[in-house]
Amino acid sequence: MYINLDSVPWHAACGGLMIGAAVALLLLFNGRIAGISGIVGGLYRMQKGDIGWRVTFILGLILSVVIWRFFFVLPEIVIETNYTMLALAGFLVGYGTRLGSGCTSGHGVCGISRQSPRSIAATTVFMLAGFITVYLIRHVFTF
Repeated sequence: MYINLDSVPWHAACGGLMIGAAVALLLLFNGRIAGISGIVGGLYRMQKGDIGWRVTFILGLILSVVIWRFFFVLPEIVIETNYTMLALAGFLVGYGTRLGSGCTSGHGVCGISRQSPRSIAATTVFMLAGFITVYLIRHVFTF
């Protein structure tokens, strides 16, 4: 049995609550910030006792989609660009994450909730860059 959440206005709030709970539990039980780029990046710096929770967190991200599919309809994914633009976008996101010393999950979700000035500034820059990029690509340049 599938439930279509598109018509239910609270689906975004439920997702936010689940993200908030995961972030709070990771901080409470592990003392770690749930920044995905930092979690994945930590796998490249293998340290004893530090790999298990990182792998578990990443597996949870992947398995949550698999479990979700048993109960709910996944939204259709429509990509309206070519592979070159996708690769460029991926590179720019990775570069921005490195330049900003973290990603939107680390700065936007965890940092702002801790009232970190650095995270507030980083999230503001992330959002402005996104707004400007969408405007330029949709309204100024045509690819």
